[in-house]
Amino acid sequence: MKYGYIGLGNLGGHVAACLIRGGFDLVVYDRDPTLTARHASMGAKVGTSAADVAAQVDHVFTCLPSPAVSELVLAEMLPALRPGATWIENSTLGRDDIIRLGAVAQAAGVDVLECPVTGGVHLAARGEITVLAGGDKALFDTHLPALKAIGNRHFHMGPLGSAAIIKVITNMLAFIHLKACGESLMLAKRGGLDLGQAWHAIAASSGTSFVHETEGALILNGSYDIAFNIDLALKDLGFALDFGKEFGVPLELASMTNQTYVAAKAAYGGEAQSPMIAKLLEDLLGTDLRADGFPARLE
Repeated sequence: MKYGYIGLGNLGGHVAACLIRGGFDLVVYDRDPTLTARHASMGAKVGTSAADVAAQVDHVFTCLPSPAVSELVLAEMLPALRPGATWIENSTLGRDDIIRLGAVAQAAGVDVLECPVTGGVHLAARGEITVLAGGDKALFDTHLPALKAIGNRHFHMGPLGSAAIIKVITNMLAFIHLKACGESLMLAKRGGLDLGQAWHAIAASSGTSFVHETEGALILNGSYDIAFNIDLALKDLGFALDFGKEFGVPLELASMTNQTYVAAKAAYGGEAQSPMIAKLLEDLLGTDLRADGFPARLE
């Protein structure tokens, strides 16, 4: 099968590269020509627009920054996609968004598989990210070879919209863990501990988390560079809080964490890296959280 990939940013670029390395015939497009050129050097063919990509392939992946952009790109693709084609959405959308856009696509004869991914950009670069799928199980099975090229763990969560719920839950947990990570590191620093040794001790304890072991290291480096910004965190926390209202679940920790991100956006801007919520505490207390030997980026 010939695939297209539209949206070659921090995450999508790595996912598309994994498909190329996996031997798939890929046509790519991004508004940034430097990104398409990079993938052309890997062996991908470059489309001139989303519609041009759709006209050349059997199925299309997208990885885009917001539901509004996904809707615009879908509208451009649909007239060019062949009946029976599949739109595979790697973006994080709200459940209502993917169900609504899925109905639009299906009315035009295009199948839809939501496949948001989780685990971080560094795992996407290695082809080891986790894929969360929602949609028809037979459709999931059809595209599983391509999904295996981009990730090493795959979960079919149920019908369309199911993956949106679990992806929001995983991101909500990551943001809460990040807030806890910053506070725990600050306790260690203000308590007079060697901060690098404290990080290692926490990583070996019952209190560790994936976020501590990854984003916590970037806080100690001072780069905070997880390739995921504050605006995206606020988008995902907004989805989580909406689910809390809909399902009748009080999300106290998510609400507090959301307010921390609102404060971080006011302080550093929406394009700032999401781990910079820890910098709010550093600035408040005039105490930095630096330690030697920690990376600026995750590999």
